Amino acid sequence: MSTTIPGSPVIEETTSFVRAEAAPTPRTVRLVSVDAYRGVVMLLMASEGLGISKVAEQLSNSGLWQLLRFQTDHVTWTGCALWDLIQPSFSFLVGAALVYSFANRRARGEPYGRMLRHAIVRSVLLVLLGVFLRSDHKPQTYWTFEDTLTQIGLGYTFLFLLADKKPRVQLAACAVLLVGYWLAFALHPLPSAGLDYASVGVKPDFPHLTGFAAHWDKNTNFAAHFDQWFLNLFPREKPFVFNGGGYLTLSFIPTLATMILGLLAGGVLRSENPATEKVRTFVVAGIGCLVAGFLLDKLGICPVVKRIWTPSWTIYSGGWCFLLLAAFYYVVDVRERKRWAFPLVVVGMNSIAMYVMAHFLASIVERSLKTNLGEHFFEHIGGVYAPILESSVVLFFLWLVCWWMYRRKLFLKI
Repeated sequence: MSTTIPGSPVIEETTSFVRAEAAPTPRTVRLVSVDAYRGVVMLLMASEGLGISKVAEQLSNSGLWQLLRFQTDHVTWTGCALWDLIQPSFSFLVGAALVYSFANRRARGEPYGRMLRHAIVRSVLLVLLGVFLRSDHKPQTYWTFEDTLTQIGLGYTFLFLLADKKPRVQLAACAVLLVGYWLAFALHPLPSAGLDYASVGVKPDFPHLTGFAAHWDKNTNFAAHFDQWFLNLFPREKPFVFNGGGYLTLSFIPTLATMILGLLAGGVLRSENPATEKVRTFVVAGIGCLVAGFLLDKLGICPVVKRIWTPSWTIYSGGWCFLLLAAFYYVVDVRERKRWAFPLVVVGMNSIAMYVMAHFLASIVERSLKTNLGEHFFEHIGGVYAPILESSVVLFFLWLVCWWMYRRKLFLKI
């Protein structure tokens, strides 16, 4: 952990944009909107759905609660819910922040070689932290690479190499990644007709993709076969056969494309274009990506699947990221409605700390509440809504820790 003064010229990709001590310009001023957007993402992640699914089970006749349940959980395979946008948003914002970080370091006269070494070290640390978090409650190191931090780390150095390139080069790199990844799946042979899907962790009621889209079916696709080889190169408690959720190591490739979209967005934010033109650019890009991703899915070219980060998912979720960034930027920085965003900024400036606390501290707080207040305390005062009340108290405690760190200018960085 290190300390960072918000008024200093340091800008960290994984924490926040920081304004310069000198007279701020549109190219260096801190963007509260980005911290607020990141704060929303981290609060959603840490809340784990706020217990809404448990309440919805008991209120199964309520259409509103079923809608909330759908939006606070990942879809089974194809499609998109609010919860599915957490990881793309986090990755997208890493790319946007890197634009500022790169420019800031270069302005300080930092040699490119030193910057590259820093990026490589950061990549390694992110990968190892992701593995460390996934190994919690395991008998030995659990070598898996689908964690959000690990996925970002695997692509981060490549992202850095694109940071100072022209937008057309960045866009071309994004296209090459997506087309190449699509071809790898499309050219991979489909599973045999007699395959026992239970042997690869697919339940009988799973909504299988059919026709050409079957190339992106669960645990029978190109990247799933890659993991059956790659993950068994590491020491394991037992041989790797499949990932229960269908998640893949090679998803870092299209995740890198998502970060490149963020890199393009950061370039727009840092440009000298009028603020209204920036908003318009994000809206047009967002709508365009949504339409393109939707058509790729509906035309049967490539299904929208978040769990394996299909190219169409990269484009579709990228559209939502552009639109969400446009909304936050317009309200917070253009209209200067910033005071309401303070609780979000507190978390957005310490995203890594919140990520780690959500994995370790949240369960400790939950157990401590039951120990000290009673096993059924929240049921007594909240009734059917007890899961939401309990989750809200835990989330508020995590926020208080972030607030305490914010007040003392403590920011966890990698």
